[in-house]
Amino acid sequence: MIAPLLYSDLLHAMRPELVLTVGALVVIGVDLSFGKRLTEAARMNTAATLGVMWLVAAAFGVFQVGAPGNLFGGVFRLDVLGGISRLGILLLSLLTVGLAPSSTRVRNPVEFIALVLLATAGLTLMAVAQQLLVVFLAIELASLSLYLLTGFDKRSGASAEAALKYFLFGGMAAAFLLFGFSLLYGITGSIELPQIAIALGAVDSSQPLMLVALVMVVVALGFKAAAAPFHLWAPDVYQGAPAPAAALIASASKLAAVTVFARLLWPGLAAASGGPGTDIPIAGWLPVVGILAAASIVLGNLGALAQSNVRRLLAYSAIAHAGIMLLGIMVADHAGYGPLVYYALTYGLATVGAFGVIGLIDRAEIGPNLRDLAGLHRRSPLLAITLLVCLLSLAGVPPLAGFFGKFGVFVAAIRNGGVLGATGGLALLGIAASAVGLYYYLLVLKNAWVVTATPAQPPRIAVPVATTCFLWAINLGLLALGLAPSLILSRL
Repeated sequence: MIAPLLYSDLLHAMRPELVLTVGALVVIGVDLSFGKRLTEAARMNTAATLGVMWLVAAAFGVFQVGAPGNLFGGVFRLDVLGGISRLGILLLSLLTVGLAPSSTRVRNPVEFIALVLLATAGLTLMAVAQQLLVVFLAIELASLSLYLLTGFDKRSGASAEAALKYFLFGGMAAAFLLFGFSLLYGITGSIELPQIAIALGAVDSSQPLMLVALVMVVVALGFKAAAAPFHLWAPDVYQGAPAPAAALIASASKLAAVTVFARLLWPGLAAASGGPGTDIPIAGWLPVVGILAAASIVLGNLGALAQSNVRRLLAYSAIAHAGIMLLGIMVADHAGYGPLVYYALTYGLATVGAFGVIGLIDRAEIGPNLRDLAGLHRRSPLLAITLLVCLLSLAGVPPLAGFFGKFGVFVAAIRNGGVLGATGGLALLGIAASAVGLYYYLLVLKNAWVVTATPAQPPRIAVPVATTCFLWAINLGLLALGLAPSLILSRL
């Protein structure tokens, strides 16, 4: 007997997304009512304040979901993974909105904040979706908002170019994903992950059609996660987008993509993984993900070495981090989701902080290159400290959170099959690449802390009080999660 679909269950499962959607409408409505009397800066501050309030309300809604389980006929899966991913996405979006007033100048600040809320709604929906159609709709809701946010700086040609490239690559990825999902539906007769998992256990997973479907899905999600060789959009988008938009794409979007990637591959397509104990010991999605992970780690780090633009350097380092996240997905079946989610969340926190600094530097009309950071510790000690904490965390230096993120993933990968196993080899590659990453992160810090500023550079960079609070929160958060990683790991 099929359980009835209750709209009360739908409203319960989508409570955070409904709050965010209403919040976006309220932000626009308040501006239409009172915005004409305010300056552009005051409109941005008002919209950002309202945005932060609605994000906090959405986070409160996450705590009200109750006991774990499936809802609305199994369309949504409310569990610890979805809950922590939702909270992490909301936290990263809150920091993005909080830093936006001091780090960007856009003509329509209210619409900018409203789009951030809508993008966040799509990202949080990705974290709990358990049906292929809802997964696709959630990804597209988030993607369309992110395309618009990327091109929001109408005075910048680079912003428009980045938005166009992002849209074209994203559209192609959506086509791949939809084609792969349609093939999965044709093979299994279902669009729900539990039923797909059952059906795959009864069919020949090595049939060519199945392999094509797996490749399509993995390629599409590789585009979304900016994994090599599908990473070509990332450097241009990170360089051209307004700093808050780039921060959201690099942090919350990454966490949501990793969550949906892991939920789709392991519970849904575990029978077609190609790992030990499956029907297809050679072909499957595990070898494909392993190749993407290795390519991302190598190409990302080598690409970052050649960059003199800080934004492009962060883009290539993000590609390298995507490779380590893919490694975390490969071992999630044995190690659980803890190392993967902890890594993605702490990476996102450090990235938001780094883009917060870049946004303030942009606003002070300082150039985007490494040499433009010269003497930053004298012009703004807070920005230099934030850059130090965030980049050292991204490099994996203890006791910051990034160290335990990498440590957890690498240990899980080595335990999975030993040092000589496939994941163990990838872990060794990741450890070696981390040394390369430390080098280019230190290049940035060398300019900020050692090189002396020229007389032509601005003497001071003003940091508003609210921004100061958000930046210190990020710094202390990275330190606290590094000293007590069990705050997250013990819950997954």
